Amino acid sequence: MLIKITKDGPYLVSGGIPIREMFITPEGHHYTLKEGRALPQTEQYALCRCGESRNAPFCDGAHTGAEFDGTETASREPYRERIADVTPGSTMDLLDDNRCAFARFCHTERGDIWSLTEQDSDRQNREAAIGAAKACPAGRLVMIDKDGNPLEETFEPEIIIMQDPEKRVSSGIYVKGPVTVEAADGTAYEVRNRVMLCRCGSSENKPFCNANHVVVGFNDGHLKRK
Repeated sequence: MLIKITKDGPYLVSGGIPIREMFITPEGHHYTLKEGRALPQTEQYALCRCGESRNAPFCDGAHTGAEFDGTETASREPYRERIADVTPGSTMDLLDDNRCAFARFCHTERGDIWSLTEQDSDRQNREAAIGAAKACPAGRLVMIDKDGNPLEETFEPEIIIMQDPEKRVSSGIYVKGPVTVEAADGTAYEVRNRVMLCRCGSSENKPFCNANHVVVGFNDGHLKRK
């Protein structure tokens, strides 16, 4: 299963990766994902990354007329070498590379993930913090035990087209599971369990989302309030 980045063009997806649309939805003090419209399932497909397609999330060739600059600027260092912050708990630690897509799943009914990690001697706080880390679509947050082992299961491969009606924007492309993302020059990025790819064309950390879809008010034409 592969996502191939083309130079100044779309993401070429192969291997029959399932795709669906989901909405970031507030519920109390936390967020969940709710189903959106059905999307066609094919063995291969091309996803827009310039933000100009009228057939979003799929490419319609608009990048050519838009003179889209898709130059990849993200670091290619492995996650563990990019760690910016570590929040220690008594039984586990939270790793954070600050690669935020503003999906907000780091907030729970019991508090934010950083506070919960520091108070993980409480079983419910520990479980809530682990769940919040696993829900981070950007892969920014990873919970590990004191031996350095990730506290999460490997997801089945899937692509989720994210919508964010609360912020009135269309969000990024959530890639779940061990899917290879290959740069335009043929180099593979580190395979992660969770990454968020940019599809508004405005990220300063291409190909990954850096939440600029909120700044530019990106709407793919299918944004509806759920």
